[in-house]
Parts: sequence; structure tokens; C-alpha cells
Amino acid sequence: MDEADRSSAGPGPAEARRPEDESPQPSGLMDLLGVAAVLLDAEGRVVLWSPQAEELYGYTAEEALGQYAAHLLVHPGQWDWVIKTFTEVMESGTRWGGTFPIRCKDGSTRLVELRNMRLMDDHGDFYALGLGTDSPRLRQVERELALSTRLVSQSPIGIAILDNDLTYVAVNPALERIHGIPREEHLGRHYREVMSDPEFEEAETAMREVLRTGVPLLDRSPIVARTLADPEPRAWAISVYRLEDTWGHVLGVAELVVDVTDRYRSAREATETRRRLALIADGAARIGTTLEADQTARELADVVVPEFADVAAVDVLDSVLDEHRPPTREGAPALFRALAVKAAYATDAATAADPPGRITAYAPDRLATLCVRTGRPILVPHTAGSDLSHIARDEHAAMLLARAGVHSYLAVPLTARGITLGFLGLTRARDPRPFDEDDLAIAAELASHAAVCIDNARAHQHVRNAAETLQRSLLPSAPPDLPGLQVASRYRPAQAAYEIGGDWYDVLPLSGDRTALAVGDVMGSGIEAAAAMGRLRTATTAFAGLSLDPAQVLEQLDSITSGLEQYIATCVYAVYDPHRRECRIANAGHLPPALVCRGGHPQLLDVPTGAPLGVGGVPFETTTFPFGPGDQLVLYTDGLVETRQHSIDERLDTLLRLLDTPASPLEETCDRLLAELRHPDDHDDVALLIACAQSLASDGADVHRRSA
Repeated sequence: MDEADRSSAGPGPAEARRPEDESPQPSGLMDLLGVAAVLLDAEGRVVLWSPQAEELYGYTAEEALGQYAAHLLVHPGQWDWVIKTFTEVMESGTRWGGTFPIRCKDGSTRLVELRNMRLMDDHGDFYALGLGTDSPRLRQVERELALSTRLVSQSPIGIAILDNDLTYVAVNPALERIHGIPREEHLGRHYREVMSDPEFEEAETAMREVLRTGVPLLDRSPIVARTLADPEPRAWAISVYRLEDTWGHVLGVAELVVDVTDRYRSAREATETRRRLALIADGAARIGTTLEADQTARELADVVVPEFADVAAVDVLDSVLDEHRPPTREGAPALFRALAVKAAYATDAATAADPPGRITAYAPDRLATLCVRTGRPILVPHTAGSDLSHIARDEHAAMLLARAGVHSYLAVPLTARGITLGFLGLTRARDPRPFDEDDLAIAAELASHAAVCIDNARAHQHVRNAAETLQRSLLPSAPPDLPGLQVASRYRPAQAAYEIGGDWYDVLPLSGDRTALAVGDVMGSGIEAAAAMGRLRTATTAFAGLSLDPAQVLEQLDSITSGLEQYIATCVYAVYDPHRRECRIANAGHLPPALVCRGGHPQLLDVPTGAPLGVGGVPFETTTFPFGPGDQLVLYTDGLVETRQHSIDERLDTLLRLLDTPASPLEETCDRLLAELRHPDDHDDVALLIACAQSLASDGADVHRRSA
């Protein structure tokens, strides 16, 4: 066998080991004890004297050799007993051991632990060998050894001694209990043979680092793993330090192991509890920031992914959002409208869910249908068999879920005020944790909060739809064909997250080819504001037909508004006379109209603002200004120009800048102003009315007659 073969074969039997294979350093224990060796001939004379004997007894070899040991080392009173015992050892070959008071060179007495035995040389002659060490020192070593043995054997901490190859050479009973493996199955085996779980690879690496550097590893973060004897994972805190003898020779490592499973589980449960509470608190803060059902669903999905689930889908019954659709009949497929889908990563499980906006029929045996029909959550900790077919909308979606590795599913109803609106579907695939009862409780809490917000959004949308329908029905359907005047108008309700307001405009034909123009804003929102706006518009129509001065019309409207239960409105009312080519206008707390004269730059009309309608008793003033062909008058409500980010002066300047452009059709001007000034998230209604003076058909005939 060559050197490589011998190396790979490992260590051989003890009798085959060579001296050079052993440690070059002697054990420190013998040096610590300082064992003295003295050899006596058959007559009791000293024939050999070790250096340790000189240190222990005080005599040099020259002083001791050839002397009778009894005379040299024993007090006279004990000579007879010593000679008798020496004779018995030499004649019978028995050994004697015990503690004996030795007389030292300086006359003092030292208690020495002795072991005496007979030796025979190759000539058949007998000698007596006496080995001795200081008795107090030996007793101290014994006490320390006994204490160490008891500490190790009785310690509740698991202790293992491993050699330089990380082979177990000793374990205490506590470690046997912690590992669940008997001492015999530890000894002689490598660390990773016993602790085979992959989690212990890092511990093995740490031990080798301790062997190399001598820097101890103290209270390492718990290792959570399984042993050969226990399939349930447990947690251990491990400390490792290097063992050295008195010469500094590395003997191996000591491993201290504490089973911290209970503490680890408690800490993990506390951490999990904090995580759950944080998730619920996060949901309370982030879900329901608007009165938009779609946005609320997206916020719910954002909260649970990826912290809680790999994929989340929020679906509601289509009949919940569409008030005109009848509820699903018992036993019929359930029609769901998908509101939100969120995935923690690219996965087929997200493709298996319905994309937002899609309406899908789920068969009666689908878990989503059962969830909303019963109003109870459905927990599938471990999917198996046909589970995925009952989770997915169809077999293709079930195949996608299987391909994505979905192993756990949770469906929670979205219930608010006793009505089930839809469900929250959650899946886990990459996350190895199965959903459990605690997860169900968290999901139910989040779903309940989101359901109330969705229900609020639904109710708000219904009210808003009614208010918008009412308001639009009260506005003029289309500007009439007016003599000498072209008009364009726009009405934009507030966005879905806000209530409909009380903005309105009106174009009223009057006698003598005149036209009344009005734009107003009832402060407040909802159906009440829309109804108040309708009453004011009706009154405006009635008073306009009386050919009253604009200021007088506002005075009558002020009187009516004062009786509308705390409603206040602003209004600007103008009357255009194409024959006089002038416009008369009065303002009741409204923003100033913009005037664009043909060939000139836009400007805000300098009209007395007046008090809002409903204040009562405040006079209004009528202002007259020329308004000829090509001139434009722009009337608007504050929703067009007011924002939270800019001052009203900045916004009015922007309005004038947008109007200071080459002439364009009025419809295009309306669209441009709305596009440039109105933000998609604006929270107020907008009413916009633009009037452009035109030449009367009779004007041309008059000019022809005058020229003739």
C-alpha cells in the first residue's frame, strides 16, 4: 500500500501506530503531579534517584544513592513498620500504596502519596520501585477532577468533547437527552454523522474556525434543525471553545449546547404576534383611503402581498356593484367581478386569477361560490387531489395553479353590515408556510375592514349616481339657437371619490333677441345640493322672463336662497343685447368672468363681487360693458381654477394665458380649458359657459340700406 492508500485508509490499529504519529508534546498531568521515582535494591539501599525525587525530598542523587532509604527518608519511630512492609513487598510481590510522612532533607515532614512495587531484572534479582507525589497536590488535583466530572455529568447544559477531526470523544448525560441519542452512538463518530441536518453545516464550519484561531464562539444564534432521533425541529444555542493542554497543544473543542426550543418558540410566537398586529394596523391605515371600490381592493391586495400571501385576488359579486343586476339565484353560477390581483413575483398563479374588470361565472361547487353563499371562510392548509379544481374558475386555471406550486389556499368573505359582497382569495406557493387558523383570523380582520370600505364606496357611488342623474337632468340639454350669440358649455362632476356638487349654468332666450347667461355654485354636495341648485335654476328662469335688471334678478334669488335651510350660493348673471352690442352683468360672490375682446388680450371683468346668495339684504350692482361680434365672455365655477397647490391669482393668470391664443371654435376652447386646468383628481364640480357675440343677419341689411 502506498502513502496515498494508507492516508485514505484512515488510522490503523493502536499497535500499528508509529511514535512519530503521536503528539510530540508530553502530557502536562504527569508534570503537574511531579511523580518521583526511587529504586531500591533487595537490602533497601537507593540505587536509582530521579530528578523529581530530588525536587520532592530535597536530596540530590549524589546524597541519596547508596543510602538506606529508611534511614534517609523515614523518621526513626517508623523504621520498624517500614522495614516490615518493605520485607513483605520484596518476599511476596504484593504492592503497597498510601499516604506516608516522608522526612525531607531540611528535617521537615511532607505527606507523600506512595506506590511501592517489586521489580525483577533479567538476572532474577528483585528491586523495589517507589513512586511518590506530593499528597496535598494530588488531593487538589483529585478534587478538581471530581468537581469537573460532577459539573460535566450533572450539568443541565449539554457538553461534548470533540477531537481535532471533530470526532466525539466524550458527551455528558444532558447532551444525550438534548440530542435524543445515546452516548455510545456519539463516541467515535464524526460531528456531521450524528448531527446530519443541513442546518449543522454552519456549526461544523464554526468549530473548524475555532480550532484554527482559538477564538471561542459564544451563544451562537439558535440552530433550528432535526436530529436522527427526533423528526420535530428543535432549537439549540451553541457555544464552542478550543481545548489545549499545559503545553499549548490543541486537543480539540468543547461544545456547550442549550436546548432553547421553548424560548425560541415563545420568541417566534411573540414576533409573529407583533407581525400580525403590525399587518392589521397597516391595513387599517392603508385600506379605504378613498371612496373607490377598485382602489380599496387594490389597497387590500397591497397589504397582504408579499407579507402574508404570494398571490391575492379581490372579487365582488357583480350584483353588488351593478344595482340593476339581480342577485344570483340559489344553485346558479355566481357572477364575480374582479377588482384587484397582486402577486409577489411572476407566477402562473396570478394568471389563473381573473384580471381586474373581468366578470366571470363560478360554478356552484367552486370554493369562491361556497364562501360567498355561506358567508364563511374556507381554509385549505394543504392542497391535494381535486382541491385546485375547486379553487380555480376552470380546469385550465387549475393547471396553472398546479404548475405554480400552490400548496395552500384561503378564501375569506368580504362581509359588511350583514351582506356578503365578495371574497378575498389568497394562495401560497413559494412561501412554504401553510395557512393556519391564526392566518385566517388576520385575513378575516383585514377583509372585514376592506368590506366596510367597499360597501361605503358602493353606497356612496349609488348616491352619487342619483345626484349626478338629478343634476344633469336639471341642466339644459343643449344651448338653443340664439340670435347674435354662439355658446358652448361643459359640466364635469367631481371625481368618484367625492360628492356631486351644486354647480350649474343656464342659457335663457329673452325678448328682443336678448339672451340671459348664468353660472352658479351651490355650496355643499350630494342630492340636497343638486336639489337646491334645481330650485335656483327654476327661479332664475322665472325671473329672467320678467325682463328684470341683472341686479334685481340676483336680489330675488338671494331672497329665495335665504329660505333654503342654510344653503349659500354664488352666481353671476348677464344679459346680452345684440342690437345694442352690450352686455349687462351682476355678480353675487362669484369669481370674475373673463372677457376676450376681438383683437385684444383676455382680461378679468372688473365687476363688483357682491355677497353670495343667501346672505340676505345685501344690494347688488349691474355693470354694463360693450360686447360686439367676435368678443367672448367666459363664465365658470371655482372647480375650474381652484387647487390646493396654487393660489387663486396664479390659476386666474393661467386661465387668461390659455385664452390668449388664436381664435378657435368654442367647443375646442372648452375642451382645452378643462384639459389644462382640471386635474383628474379634482374634488369639485365644474360648470363652464363661453359665449361669443355674432353679427345679426339684419345687420347686413341695415348696412346695405344705409349705403344705398
